[in-house]
Amino acid sequence: MSQFERASGVLLHVTSLPSPYGVGDLGRGAYRFVDFLVQSGQRIWQLLPIGPTIQCESPYSCYSAFAGNPVLISPELLVADGFLPSGALQHIENSDESPRQADFVHARNIKNELLRESFEFFLGQAGCSELDEFEAFCTTHKWWLDDFSLFAALMQHFGNDDWCSWPTELVTRDSAALGRWREQLSKEVEYEQYVQYLFFQQWNKLKAYAAANRVQLFGDMPIFVAHGSADVWANQEVFCLDEGGKSTVVAGVPPDYFSKTGQLWGNPLYNWKALEQTDYRWWTNRFRMAFQLYDILRIDHFRGFEAYWEVPADAKTAVNGKWAPGPGKAPFDAARRALGELPIVAEDLGMITEAVHELREQLGFPGMRVLQFGFDSADDLFHRPESYPENSAAYTGTHDNSTIVGWLKEREGRAAGEDILQGYLEDPIRSGMPYHWQLISMVLRSPSDLAIIPLQDILGLDDDSRMNVPGKAHGNWGWRYEASQLTQELIDRLKIITIASDRESVPMVAEAIH
Repeated sequence: MSQFERASGVLLHVTSLPSPYGVGDLGRGAYRFVDFLVQSGQRIWQLLPIGPTIQCESPYSCYSAFAGNPVLISPELLVADGFLPSGALQHIENSDESPRQADFVHARNIKNELLRESFEFFLGQAGCSELDEFEAFCTTHKWWLDDFSLFAALMQHFGNDDWCSWPTELVTRDSAALGRWREQLSKEVEYEQYVQYLFFQQWNKLKAYAAANRVQLFGDMPIFVAHGSADVWANQEVFCLDEGGKSTVVAGVPPDYFSKTGQLWGNPLYNWKALEQTDYRWWTNRFRMAFQLYDILRIDHFRGFEAYWEVPADAKTAVNGKWAPGPGKAPFDAARRALGELPIVAEDLGMITEAVHELREQLGFPGMRVLQFGFDSADDLFHRPESYPENSAAYTGTHDNSTIVGWLKEREGRAAGEDILQGYLEDPIRSGMPYHWQLISMVLRSPSDLAIIPLQDILGLDDDSRMNVPGKAHGNWGWRYEASQLTQELIDRLKIITIASDRESVPMVAEAIH
């Protein structure tokens, strides 16, 4: 039996929101997007990971599994909430020459400057109650924030995240040395704590606004973490590392149709035996934090809990890896004992075995069904909408796929009778529905309890607006929409299809922040 009610929503990362500061953030654009979801009958906002990114702006490569990304903090709300003086934004230039493409460099430069100014302003102006609130935040989050803030300060000090190259006393985490460095970098450590305080202030207010409007936030958790992260540095005993802190084996994907050498991800692998001895405490803490941030959680690369591709750390490709057994359901059982039921969707795409499906079914988690995958061959019924089980999450595509319009364009050259999809589509003039809306309707009308549509598909955009191309190192994650694109006509069309699919939400009840 599914733990989710029948509902639908939209996939959109925070950075894709409109904002005058280079990338989307937690400010007014986010609140207006919640309004759009409610007005169009949607009950779910699915996001990509919101951690602080390390490289290529990928939300799947972060230097903390617990912290928030400072670039998502809204300068406008810092002023509105009294964390910056009223005139602080007057000198900031709006460089959104291309508002449909994120400018991460510009955004980071602006926000680093403003966050530093906010920190000094706070220290100089905060009263006892404000200081007590900040201290209470640091105390509540001490279990991860202490290590993170020191790690972030050390990254700033040494100019890199390769903690194996730092002084040996830091690599081995000598307690006396950690104390000395924490004292030496005390101002920077406090600044990092303050930035997280601001992030969580803004995030919690947005989450409360979404909840008041009956919109659930659907987060995303990568199974692996980056080596250059506070997580690995502070918890070396639960990862496969040598005495110098370097990975002995790393994660990847075996050779397949798409790549003769496989994919070498490079993330350190977990020492599951060591985690078992702690009753999987690190994972339970990770789930605990996730469900403070989100209402629903997607676990990326769920198949790694059944078995994962283990590659020697010195390998140049993933060819010489091997399958290694994962921990199965044990980490989830441990988390359930501590946290109760886990509203999780398992990403079970790619090279999935029957054992992976069995594990997912034992745990009761919905899997994913992606319409685009259902028409790659005439007998590929697994991802065909009419065959979706109720306990599943259905998509037209994910952040890794072409947009639905881009996907349709790729198929245009196929002759009549060669494309099984043609039997599912009607002439747009006769049906009154463009092809991409017919496919969206297919997913919404499917038996799946959850149906999620990327905003690019709702807007009818081609692959110029694609979010990510797997294997492409640069040029991803940059797409943004403009507020003017969310027209009343679009809202009405989406709501009509949603009502017809029995997925309509309740009316909006909270007052928007405009």
